[in-house]
Formats: sequence, structure tokens, C-alpha cells
Amino acid sequence: MAEGQSGQGETLLFLTDEQLRQGSEAMFFAYRGFTADPDRLLVDKGYGRAHHRAIHFIHGAPGTTVNNLLTILGVTKQSLNRVLRTLIDDGLVESRVGRLDKRERHLFLTDAGEALEHELSEAQRARMRAAYRQAGPEAVSGFRKVLEAMMDPEMRRQYLKMRGGRG
Repeated sequence: MAEGQSGQGETLLFLTDEQLRQGSEAMFFAYRGFTADPDRLLVDKGYGRAHHRAIHFIHGAPGTTVNNLLTILGVTKQSLNRVLRTLIDDGLVESRVGRLDKRERHLFLTDAGEALEHELSEAQRARMRAAYRQAGPEAVSGFRKVLEAMMDPEMRRQYLKMRGGRG
């Protein structure tokens, strides 16, 4: 390994409290930017971030169960039921009874739900695409590794499972 690479790697392992604080602040401001575009679209439709998260994860796993969505989102059943009821009543989500277990409810986006998901996600993808292009491929890979390392172990397992086990 070249001398400069070793030095930089060591620097990354011994960050100061100030560097960590700056990283935390950057993450907060980045999250505000990442959610700003969908938030503007959602408010016009009378929805919030909880609706967006439900739509996002139902899109990513069509047929997911309510219980699985509860696990992914980490919210109360009452809270999720309120969100799902609105999305179902508004024709964005369809709930189907399980074939094997009639107690299960499987969730699917309707065509209108898919259209809204695309609109919300495209705004975020455009922002991420521009940031990734500016940062470069090594930064993209490093950013994903940092995010994965920050996840609680159970959440990381859930995330990797959703990604199909891709590391």
C-alpha cells in the first residue's frame, strides 16, 4: 500500500469529535434535502413521510405482509393502520387476503400508487444521481458502507435481505 493511502486510512480510523459532529450535521442537512422534494409533492396530496415510507417499501416488495411492513418501518400497528387505511381508501394500495393464511394481509400498489411512487422516487433519484456523479465511484461505495455500518444488526439483516443478499 502506498504511504499516502496508509496515512489516509489511519486518519479515517481516528476521527476527532469535531469531525464526527460535522459528519452528523452533514447527514442531518443531507436528509433534509433528500426528503424535501417528496415532501413538497406529498403535502399537495395531503400525505406525509409515513405514507411515503409505506409506498416505498410496498413498491420494493409487492405482496409484503402488514407484519413485515411493521418490522421494516418500526412503527406501531395503530400508526401503520392509519396510514394504510388512507392509502387504501384513496386507491393507492390494495390489501389482499393471504392464500395460505387468511389472517395475513398482503399489500400491493395500484396503478395510481405506482405512479405516485415513481414521482416521489424520481425526485430522490435525481438528487442522489447528481450527488453520486459529483462524489465519484469510490465515494459512492464508501458512503454505502458507512450507512450499512451505522445500521443496527437486525436492521442491516433486513436491509440485506431486501437487497437479495447483495453485499
